[in-house]
Amino acid sequence: MPVNTSQKKIMQVLNGQPVWPLPIWVMRQAGRYLPEYRQVRSSVSGFLELCYTPKLAAEVTLQPIRRFGFDAAILFSDILVIPDALGLKVSFVENEGPKLDQVLSLKDLSKLEDELPLNRLDPVFETLDILKTALPSETTLLGFCGAPWTVASYMIAGKGTPDQAPARILAYQDPEFMDALIDRLVRASTAYLIRQIDAGAEAVQIFESFGSALPPALFDRLSLKPIERIVKKLKEERPAAKAIVFVRGGGNNLEKIAAAGFADAIALDWGTNIAVINQGSLSSVPTQGNLDPLALVAGGSYLDDGVDVIRKAARQKAHIFNLGHGIVPQTPIEHVEQLIKKVREA
Repeated sequence: MPVNTSQKKIMQVLNGQPVWPLPIWVMRQAGRYLPEYRQVRSSVSGFLELCYTPKLAAEVTLQPIRRFGFDAAILFSDILVIPDALGLKVSFVENEGPKLDQVLSLKDLSKLEDELPLNRLDPVFETLDILKTALPSETTLLGFCGAPWTVASYMIAGKGTPDQAPARILAYQDPEFMDALIDRLVRASTAYLIRQIDAGAEAVQIFESFGSALPPALFDRLSLKPIERIVKKLKEERPAAKAIVFVRGGGNNLEKIAAAGFADAIALDWGTNIAVINQGSLSSVPTQGNLDPLALVAGGSYLDDGVDVIRKAARQKAHIFNLGHGIVPQTPIEHVEQLIKKVREA
């Protein structure tokens, strides 16, 4: 008999209830550190093909659940499926990362779809449909999207850049274009997340991977307000949906996000002192994070000590244990096993 959503550990936390031991999932838990993932990945010609092949995408989503029993499974896909669906050429080059045709002006933007053609993302929704019945009944199913600023940065630079300089320069020089691009991505992301919820996701995470690049003068306009628009519209359309907001390099902006009151949980990166979860507005908002992914690579006492610091801070808190960013490919499987055992100590 299926477990009621309200009984799932992750969902309890997202409803503001402390759970002990802490529930756990990790960003990029389906990936290259797993031999079974590498085997599936080798069966397709490219990364996007894997994302758009529902049976395979569902399989790699399930792999870390079978092996480790994480409390949540996150949809295997990529944040760049939105620009791909909007009509932008997107590809992934082995050992280099994503490559996109650049969008640098209102003229370039006019060549893309104004509204997200959801049918182009049917394979993603089919993956969710498979997962909602294939997952263990106690496992929360998470969907996700990239935050508009992060996705826009890729679209403008045509690739990942160290400091998102191309997008930052355009934000100053052509605010009309930047606002139009962000608005397009807000609307597309909202429609995408609503459809993910309809397909079986119980909660979603919004990834602002490039939040640290934004100076205070641009953060509210290009990151905070667009994410807030997405979450508020999502909840207006699907009131039961829950949203986790992850701003890498959030720093002082974490307090601002918490005070805004729209996130069901705020995820912290590994550079944030975990003590902040019990301070200010963050003390009254569920939180997630924030073990250094390289502590997981190191293992041993370094890993145990890192886990203990987070467990101590979150002992009376509605908190989800996670890494402060994605798990890296060189992570030993036995260290993930060590992590889970340590987190789940009574």
